[in-house]
Amino acid sequence: MRRFSTGRRVICAVAVIGLAALMGACGYHAAGKSSRLTPDIKVLAVPAFQNQTHTYHVETGLTAAVIREFNTRTKYRVVQSEGEADAVLQGTVVSAEVAPVAYDSVTGRASTGLATIIVKVTLTARDGRVLYSNPNYVFRDQYQVSNELASFFEEQGPAMDRMARDFSRTLVSNILEAF
Repeated sequence: MRRFSTGRRVICAVAVIGLAALMGACGYHAAGKSSRLTPDIKVLAVPAFQNQTHTYHVETGLTAAVIREFNTRTKYRVVQSEGEADAVLQGTVVSAEVAPVAYDSVTGRASTGLATIIVKVTLTARDGRVLYSNPNYVFRDQYQVSNELASFFEEQGPAMDRMARDFSRTLVSNILEAF
């Protein structure tokens, strides 16, 4: 068995440390640690989203989910008033639809529905610069429709809640992450 000299051990150790340093600096970072937003932004205004649909209060759940996501995931102070904010996140629900996907072969009634929302968002700095914009966020969620009147439970509301949660997570990630 061959043994390395002390000089070779030092060279190997330096090479391993150098390789580790290079791997650590290759551009990867932990999620949530980088941001597209400039350091001068500390207060975000998230006024109530606009609703251009006939779906009652769909904007309320989306706005609340976005505010909750910013509050739990970021250091930004979130307000609803635009006057004291460094940036304003405007949202508009462009479309909200519910459509049957599958039918019960016995009753002919819908057994599965698909809820779809389309939202337009823009994050604008106080000086008017657009920091982030996406005019076409599309989110869908499938849900079951109960046909038994005794155990009837409308699943459309919880489906919209799940979509609001998924939408807010995706939106906040897209705004914060430098991808």
